[in-house]
Amino acid sequence: MKFFRVLLLLILISPPLQMFSDAQHEAGFCSMYDECGRNPTVSGSLLNSNVPCKSPGPAREVVGAHYELLKEVCPMLDQGEGQTFACCSLQQLISLQSSVSLSKAILLRCPSCAYNFAHLHCINTCSPNQSQTINVTRTIPVNISGTEKEAVVSYQAYVSTTFSDTSFNSCKNVRIPATGGYAIGTMCGRYGSTLCTPQRWLDFQGDSSNGLAPLDIDFRLIPPQHNAAVPEGMVPYAGIALSCNETTPTGGEQCSCQDCQESCPPVPPPGPLPEPFMIGNMDGVLVISIILFAILCLLFLIFLVVKCILHLCKRKKSKSGKDKNANEVHLNQTVNPKDITCTDRASLVTQKYLGSFFQSWGIVMARHPLKVIFASLLVVAAFTTGVMNMQLTTDPVQLWSAPNSRARREKDFHDENFAPFFRTNQLILTAPGRPSYIYDSLLFGTTNFSGLISKDLILQLLELQQRIQAIEFWSDELNKTATLKDVCYAPLNPDNPSLTDCAVNSLPQYFQNSVKNLNLKANMTQLGVTKEVDWRDHFIYCVNSPLSFKDITALNLSCMADYGGPVFPFLAVGGYDNEDYTAGEAFILTFSLNNYPRDDPKFKVVEQWEEMFLQIVQEYQKDPSTNFTFAYMAERSLEDEINRTTIEDFPIFMISYAVIFLYIAVALGEYSSFKRILVDSKFLVGLGGILVVTGSVLASMGFYAWVGIPSSLIIVQVVPFLVLAVGADNIFIFVLEYQRDVRQPGEKSEEQIGRVLGSVAPSMLLCSVSESVCFFLGALSNMPAVKSFALYAALAVLMDFVLQMTAFVALLSLDARRQDGNRCEIVCCLKVKTQRPAKPNKGFLLPFMEKYYAPVLLHPVSRKVVIVLFLFMFCASIYLMFNVKVGLDQELAMPTDSYMLKYFEYLNKYFEVGVPTYFVTTKGFNFSDVTGINAVCSSVGCDQFSLTQKIQYATEYPERSYLAIPASSWVDDFIDWLNPGSRCCRTYTSGSNMGQFCPASESTLMCLKKCMTLPSSGILRPSVEEFNRFLPNFLTNRPDLQCPKGGLGAYDTAVVWDNLTGEISASRFMAYHTPLKNSQEFTAALLMVRELAHNITMAMRMIPGTAEDFEVFPYSVTYVYYEQYISIVNEGVANLCLCLLPTFVVCCILLGLDLRSGFLNLFTIVMITVDTVGVMTLWSIDYNAVSLINLVTAVGISVEFVSHTTRSFALSTLPTKVERAKEATAKMGSAVFAGVAMTNLPGIIVLAFAKAQLIQIFFFRLNLVITLLGMAHGLIFLPVLLSFFGPPVNKAVLLELQKAKEMEYSDTAHYDNASFENNEIPVSPGCHSQNETVSQKPEKVIVQALDEGSKKIITATSF
Repeated sequence: MKFFRVLLLLILISPPLQMFSDAQHEAGFCSMYDECGRNPTVSGSLLNSNVPCKSPGPAREVVGAHYELLKEVCPMLDQGEGQTFACCSLQQLISLQSSVSLSKAILLRCPSCAYNFAHLHCINTCSPNQSQTINVTRTIPVNISGTEKEAVVSYQAYVSTTFSDTSFNSCKNVRIPATGGYAIGTMCGRYGSTLCTPQRWLDFQGDSSNGLAPLDIDFRLIPPQHNAAVPEGMVPYAGIALSCNETTPTGGEQCSCQDCQESCPPVPPPGPLPEPFMIGNMDGVLVISIILFAILCLLFLIFLVVKCILHLCKRKKSKSGKDKNANEVHLNQTVNPKDITCTDRASLVTQKYLGSFFQSWGIVMARHPLKVIFASLLVVAAFTTGVMNMQLTTDPVQLWSAPNSRARREKDFHDENFAPFFRTNQLILTAPGRPSYIYDSLLFGTTNFSGLISKDLILQLLELQQRIQAIEFWSDELNKTATLKDVCYAPLNPDNPSLTDCAVNSLPQYFQNSVKNLNLKANMTQLGVTKEVDWRDHFIYCVNSPLSFKDITALNLSCMADYGGPVFPFLAVGGYDNEDYTAGEAFILTFSLNNYPRDDPKFKVVEQWEEMFLQIVQEYQKDPSTNFTFAYMAERSLEDEINRTTIEDFPIFMISYAVIFLYIAVALGEYSSFKRILVDSKFLVGLGGILVVTGSVLASMGFYAWVGIPSSLIIVQVVPFLVLAVGADNIFIFVLEYQRDVRQPGEKSEEQIGRVLGSVAPSMLLCSVSESVCFFLGALSNMPAVKSFALYAALAVLMDFVLQMTAFVALLSLDARRQDGNRCEIVCCLKVKTQRPAKPNKGFLLPFMEKYYAPVLLHPVSRKVVIVLFLFMFCASIYLMFNVKVGLDQELAMPTDSYMLKYFEYLNKYFEVGVPTYFVTTKGFNFSDVTGINAVCSSVGCDQFSLTQKIQYATEYPERSYLAIPASSWVDDFIDWLNPGSRCCRTYTSGSNMGQFCPASESTLMCLKKCMTLPSSGILRPSVEEFNRFLPNFLTNRPDLQCPKGGLGAYDTAVVWDNLTGEISASRFMAYHTPLKNSQEFTAALLMVRELAHNITMAMRMIPGTAEDFEVFPYSVTYVYYEQYISIVNEGVANLCLCLLPTFVVCCILLGLDLRSGFLNLFTIVMITVDTVGVMTLWSIDYNAVSLINLVTAVGISVEFVSHTTRSFALSTLPTKVERAKEATAKMGSAVFAGVAMTNLPGIIVLAFAKAQLIQIFFFRLNLVITLLGMAHGLIFLPVLLSFFGPPVNKAVLLELQKAKEMEYSDTAHYDNASFENNEIPVSPGCHSQNETVSQKPEKVIVQALDEGSKKIITATSF
């Protein structure tokens, strides 16, 4: 007993320092009590930094108001009134409540986390056994109301790891809905959420330099059974911490799945990706293609064997035994009229009618050339005047997205309700070659910095940023000098922004764009080591904790941007790995501007600002003193660059047309004699043909301009090419046929032109009608660009044919008169004496085709080789067709010298986050109802498969969903904002605003009433009245340190709310995609989010009261461009089928229901199309809308390559199929080669020199492929195919020949190798193409035909 008296005496008389060292550590005793004013060692604190007084002694009983507040703030210490003791005063509880409420604001989503957080700090501050867990390590003498006391500024807190780990785990997954990030990231300082641990989490809470903690707390985490390091008498606190999936003693429910993985229901992972189609170990399509090739070859072999057997049988039955071919037909045999089929008769009647009609038509046109040309000019001029009203569509959205398409409707809904997505103007800057360096930070240890992140470059970046921010220009629309603040996106002050309110994201924003802040330095002591801290320490802290209002360095700087929002590190730096931001290789500088509709006057203002932005950036790039290598873009850049390249490449197109014109003018000439070059040349005829094409294109454009269908750059570039190919072919057929024809005795030039026109016009009609109908059907496409192209092309082809039948016939008539008069071209007054030779000039191509090409091609061996080779190409192309890439990367839309290409390169290389996507809700859902709230939110008490929770599930599989960050949720933040545990939502209890909403910045004394009280269940849900009353306050509440949940900036534009009815007609929830780098990924991402949104929609429609048409849909600025690739394959197949159908039908009709010719014609065109797609795969030409337009064009051009030869073969009367094929190849092959292939190729080759990659790839490459494949199939495959499978000789024609022979008493006629078209002048002499040539001497044939009910003898010239 004596010992204890001495000990008590020593305690009472010892000085304060001794009292400090001899403090008791036992149950029921305190180490601190009451407050001793502000901490004098802390400067720049963001909150009240009152610290406790050192006051060892027994715990005090708490009663009355003190007890009630303790029960509210620290319910875990409540032992019942009269039985509860604590080591904190009432004032300490008030300060603790204020401090904890700040963190609770972001932790309340998870009640057990908020409970554990409060539990920890309640134990340190108020535990009745405080002395057992707290060891005071530093005090400072202070004078409080004349009394000397010791203020505690530092202490050690001993905590068991079982408690700390469980508490940490309950909080580590709690989300911040506004950002999609983790709340723990804001509470772990420099480590962020990724590197945060229980020790680092608690260290940050006990660090007074963070601006939030009032004093330093050294948390000592002690594992169980490891008490050796614990001072004698102390016991690490090992109270019960709740797991996140447990309810709290106060009635709080378990945390939601989004905040607690342990609460998640078993969600099956997504199923495996569809396996590629395989047969065995080989690609399934490849195996099928090989099998198909084998089957086709086998069928062909069987065909050859059967044919050989039949041939032998026929030879044995032959009376003469002199048959040379199984298909030989004896001309001297009599054709029985009963043997003639309906098809033969229909073919004959069709050809007679067409030939007679066009002959009469041609004669009339040729007799009145000037009148016809004048009338044609009037018609063309009348149509062309509409061009003045033509609307040229350059907006990619209007070009590639149909107005009624889903993406377009969703975009319109979004823009109408939320305004268009803001405009982005961005720079990505690098400094290659600068060496990295190591920075030894007092706080963060050794850190690697890239050479880019240096003070001098940051200052240069800030200088460039401020130069751009200072842009000024006079605006007529605003009638004042416009600046950035007039057009910028200012999320926290949208109504009246200043320059500093504009959202500019960059690294200097971590220093509030202040050079002074960048230059700040300060000495700081950490663990007994004193070192200087500077901008690097602040930068390291901010990129790991961007939501902090104050760093933990002695600089005491905020991390928030000057406009009040956070700058997330992925928006400030790029090119780093694993969140190692200090090693970033790129600065990112982004100016966000408001996006106005095109008819808004401010749209021009914002475009002017962007123009000035581009000028400054381009000048800066040229400055030799700059240390940056960078890429840049403005929102207007894409459209600007496309328009620029269109203008720059216009001369290329003009040169291309000039080359084609020069070729036509030269190739149409006869050149029989050097002296007659100026007479026999066809320069003016060629020019006339070009003018006909030009007139048809202008007439088509003018007509649709009158109708109101807008044009596009693709139409301007492609349609003239297409019509020129078709028109030149017809011109060559007509002119060459006329040149090779011999005028009959007594026949006038007009009659000769009419007769020639009667022979070739049906072929021209066949091709033109096929192409025109093809394009008109192609206009059924839903894609605006394809639809308008098809309409313009269809009418242009039709007009071209009409003008050829009128103006060009008249022009040829004038030229024939000039040539007959031996007058020179251009200088018509000059004549030459050399007369025109009587024998027509065959030229070079026709004899070559007759003597060499056709015999070699149709040799028995080469015929078989050709069939097998082309079947192989066809089957190989089927395989390749399934491997063609679908899409159009935006880089390809840029010219090769565009600055945008470098920007796209930098974007893919340095950007670490994808585009934002919104999940938009439409009208018809009750958000104010408790059931409705639970179906949307993701915090405690919400449905486990709510809207936001399903999006969260999707982000767990980013490689499948393409979603990286969960959706921000205004509903969740609104609930947290209403929670009385935070000070966000209060009402005035005094003054003129009594009862109205009181912001968190107001004094607590004026706003004592909370908006809501927390129910016993812990699940806070507003009533309908409370929802409608406080939602507007939430949406307009600016977030700050006191209330980080304010909705202004994050949600004020995310909710469309009717303040009269209280109905929410639209809202949106923003998530982020993973980085998407090509069209295929963008398209796949769209499909996945649509599937997710549909799933959400179906679930929410099940909620009572939800409208049947309610919908949730995803929206991003990119979807409207990439939606086309979802259906473009099916749509392309449908369009091509619609184009192919008329080629078959028209061919059959115009050939008199000749189904076999129509089918062979169709089969060859299909082969050309399939082979074209196959070569697209080999030549890296992606399949997209531009490709589809060219493929539709390919069908049209293929008709020119194929139909003329098919018709010539079908109407030929030569004995065998091989001979008929030779004749068709020689005549039509030469014309097709000269008129189609050689017309297209020179112009196409010129396009290779265009700057635009789009033109190089989709016009040069693709058109070259189309032309070469069309030429190969039309001049090689088709003649061979016809020689095997072509239709038999038309017996109706043979009967006509037979009747004509019986009339030899009137005139002599020879039938040697006579073709049908040579025998019947009113009948088209085959599909006479440009290359139809004279294979024999002209011989007269008499054919009897009916004309207007009377018999006439019509004389024809046969070739």
